[in-house]
Amino acid sequence: MAKGDNEEKMKKTEEKDIVEDLAKVETPEEIKEVEEIEEKPANIQGWKPKTELGRKVKAGEITNINDVLDEGKSILEAEIVDVLMPEAQTDLLLIGQAKGKFGGGQRRVFKQTQKKTKEGNKPKFATYAVIGNQDGIVGLGYGKSKETVPAREKAIRSAKLNILKIRRGCGSWACGCKEPHSIPFEVKGKCGSSEMVLKPAPKGTGLVVEKECQKILKMAGIKDVFSKTFGQTNTKTNLINACVQALRELTKTKINQEAIKELGIIERGRGAPKTEMKNADLEESEE
Repeated sequence: MAKGDNEEKMKKTEEKDIVEDLAKVETPEEIKEVEEIEEKPANIQGWKPKTELGRKVKAGEITNINDVLDEGKSILEAEIVDVLMPEAQTDLLLIGQAKGKFGGGQRRVFKQTQKKTKEGNKPKFATYAVIGNQDGIVGLGYGKSKETVPAREKAIRSAKLNILKIRRGCGSWACGCKEPHSIPFEVKGKCGSSEMVLKPAPKGTGLVVEKECQKILKMAGIKDVFSKTFGQTNTKTNLINACVQALRELTKTKINQEAIKELGIIERGRGAPKTEMKNADLEESEE
């Protein structure tokens, strides 16, 4: 009898936990409403910059985001990106999954986790946001909170603070158009066991890569690319980080002037890369 009583108590406690989970977890309709919310425009007039870079941007001394990234200055205020990149677009990545029968829930932007405590279950929501101008500048941000809206806002803010500039070009032997529609050479990124290799592709190929990584490459202004993945690719967060790590390798690799001309490499959104301008100035001075 004692064993039967214990089993009944265990079943009752499990049923209570399930009811509490369902009460705290947001419904798919509420989640859709959060996903459809448009980002509010930044209040630049009421912005009081706290950094020297922010004060220069608000005063109009710095008007181009490329100047900030070329000098390697750290961006500590999201309003700096709002002022220098008004055309930037943001998007959320599908890293979570709604509850469904036999694990068949619909993909969604919020990944839910929960902690078991004596008071009950405490759920949290995490999301990834990507920002870019589709012209060589992209950023990825991660946000986590007890509610969905704060997590989304944290992710967008983090993406603005982590923007980076990438190189684009035409490194495919089958194309040779010297236009910045792809990447100039093969790069590789790794996070955990997930590994991603990005390769140049000819015009018209499209983005042959995982769907969420397609959003990142589109924001960066890349139109054609091949890819290979290794390891545990079902872990979306690691795969996304591996893709961003591969994009970082584009700027770390040293390139000579001949390769820049042959591959049509562009480092900046407007005009030629600084390396090309410097070498041209040196040639003129030698003459």
